[in-house]
Amino acid sequence: MPQLHAQPYDLDANGFYFENLEEYACKAGKNRNAYGNPVEEYQIQFIDGDGIDCALAKAWGINQANIGGYFKACDEWEDYQKKIFIIAVGEIGCSFDPEDVHPEEFDVDLYHVDSMEELAEQMVDEGLFGDIPEHLERYIDMEAIARDLAYDYTETEIAGEVLIYRFS
Repeated sequence: MPQLHAQPYDLDANGFYFENLEEYACKAGKNRNAYGNPVEEYQIQFIDGDGIDCALAKAWGINQANIGGYFKACDEWEDYQKKIFIIAVGEIGCSFDPEDVHPEEFDVDLYHVDSMEELAEQMVDEGLFGDIPEHLERYIDMEAIARDLAYDYTETEIAGEVLIYRFS
């Protein structure tokens, strides 16, 4: 579970840590500044948690109006769904509704390989370039295929993992 911090914009108020929406609502409702006035506006900061949830928070653009959807995504989504969202929203710039977002709506193809050349080898092995006779396999220029793939595919790193993706 990620730990977040609500940092008040009010310089006369103290912030607080929280790990779910209910805890945030409870603490925010009780928070007062030095003059006894309620604190209304906070900057939400990611403090601790898995690297994938940190990257998700950054892509999500967490704030006090959308943290409910963020916590729901952290709890319910699989890591591959989080990666799709991070790429679609954080890297490509797709828009989303924080209350009703489904990563499957984004047309992102993910490949868990370390380089374009490895992707080229995988595609050749899977027959995406047709059947290649065994005696000709050693003549295939994987570097050239990798360079060609780089026109349609992009390499990124999310939470320490190298991924290659294509957005249609």
